[in-house]
Amino acid sequence: MIRTFSPKSRMFAWAVMLSTSVFCIMRSHVLLYAEELALVDRIVAVVNNDVITLYDVNRAFRPFEENIKALDYPPGKERQTLFQVRKDILDHLVNSKLADQEIKRYQITVSKDEIDNMIERFKESRSLTDEQFREGLGKQGITIEEYRKEVKEQILRAKLVNREVKAKIVITDEDIKAFYESNPEKYAGDKKYHLWNIFVRVSAGGESSDQSTAQSSMSAILAKLKEGYPFENLVNDLVNSSSEAQGSDLGMFRLEELSNQLQKKVKNMKTGDFSDVLNTDFGYQIIYVQKIVETPAKPIEAVESEIHELLYSEFVDDRYDEWLGELRERSHIKVIN
Repeated sequence: MIRTFSPKSRMFAWAVMLSTSVFCIMRSHVLLYAEELALVDRIVAVVNNDVITLYDVNRAFRPFEENIKALDYPPGKERQTLFQVRKDILDHLVNSKLADQEIKRYQITVSKDEIDNMIERFKESRSLTDEQFREGLGKQGITIEEYRKEVKEQILRAKLVNREVKAKIVITDEDIKAFYESNPEKYAGDKKYHLWNIFVRVSAGGESSDQSTAQSSMSAILAKLKEGYPFENLVNDLVNSSSEAQGSDLGMFRLEELSNQLQKKVKNMKTGDFSDVLNTDFGYQIIYVQKIVETPAKPIEAVESEIHELLYSEFVDDRYDEWLGELRERSHIKVIN
């Protein structure tokens, strides 16, 4: 016996079949989305009781990735650079997570007024109105709430560094004296020579006739200088002439910045002196000392505060690295590839 279905029964069956198909399609999409979400949000590092996700790394990495790709490196170098930067970012995130944990452990806090004051100082340092400041944030895709959160984190970490690093640094008189004595070029005074020259270029392997012509030309110029013709005027004359000899204002130099040949010549010259014709790698030259500028030596008392500040910054960096290294050693850190 063949069983027949009424139109109403057939419509119900089709509805059931359609619902089942839609459910299967929706289920597959949900599963696919869940897999993608798990991939994006998978854990890449465990720092004590906290985790760093792939999403955290990608968000921090994205601006660097765009800048590196804009440099048009060869494919191999681009891959290597991207890999290294990504590794550095993960390392930075681990350090930040450790710092946040220490901030929480020591119950370090920051007030709303501290955040407001720091933002106001930033606006004042750049002469920005509040409207200009907010507009600038908007162009970077940052809300004022996100910016305030970043400022809060900066202040908290600065307080942590003050507590763990800066407060424990002591700069002694012996430290300052040792730095002063080991940097004589910085504090022992300075002497600079304002040099001009007149020259004829001659290639190293040039014809002897060219060498002879250049020497004759320079000898005539030297004779004119010895007669009292001002060096600067002669240089200006040569600029507007067809002579192979030319002149220039070379600028200010310390002796150690000159070639050995010129050092030996210039160190015994006084203001207004000019040299004989010199056969140099550059060609035939006459060197003129327009003026000598001497800076007197600075006594240690005059630079003590400057040295203290330099050493303090250096010690802070070194001590912070040490503190961070010690913190990492006593922490549970696991990077998951």
